[in-house]
Amino acid sequence: MMKRKLVIIGTGLFAEVAKDYFHEYTDYEVVGFACHSKYKDKEIIADLPVQAIEDMKDFWPETDFDAFVAIGYQKMNKVRESVYKEIKDMGYFSPSFVHPNVKIWDTSQIGKNVFIFEDNTIQPYSSIGNNTILWSGNHIGHHSSIGDNCFISSHVVISGSCVIRDNVFIGVNSTLRDGLTIEKETLIGAGALIMKDTKEKEVYVSAPDKPFTKNSEEVGF
Repeated sequence: MMKRKLVIIGTGLFAEVAKDYFHEYTDYEVVGFACHSKYKDKEIIADLPVQAIEDMKDFWPETDFDAFVAIGYQKMNKVRESVYKEIKDMGYFSPSFVHPNVKIWDTSQIGKNVFIFEDNTIQPYSSIGNNTILWSGNHIGHHSSIGDNCFISSHVVISGSCVIRDNVFIGVNSTLRDGLTIEKETLIGAGALIMKDTKEKEVYVSAPDKPFTKNSEEVGF
């Protein structure tokens, strides 16, 4: 049986990583990368051709190729959101990737163009919307929902019954108490502890660590 062919939309580091994961863990054959012509500054990535999105249908028609949008969290994920909608309107199907060591329960729902890296714990009755990225090592508690166009960094704890609205970014090692609502476009920085609901577009950062008054030699560790 012939492999279904896949185009990676994006030319950054995430796009390269996504290509390797699709190649290693799925039946897809990744055939190349694509970006808008004004950003196209190279012809080859990882030995695969790069085409302009505007010309994609000439090289990789939507009837024979799928397309995964592998763009990061720029502008609160709105860049990835815009390109995902454009690719969808062009008629391309955008598959989701779930690492094989991640358990997805029958009671959970996963949208399109979702990428879930290894070592994520996703508990029953949870849901993840379209175009959302879960980097490695997160905990998604039972009955929690994550909206569209979100980016959850590594080692984030989202406790049970939380609601994460659209276009939220949650930084590494952040912790959310159970039963919270995180409103649209909330930015939660690395290491933050969230104990109450947020308001739209709020920013939460943890206090930066200050160096100790003695250096490591003086401490006598």
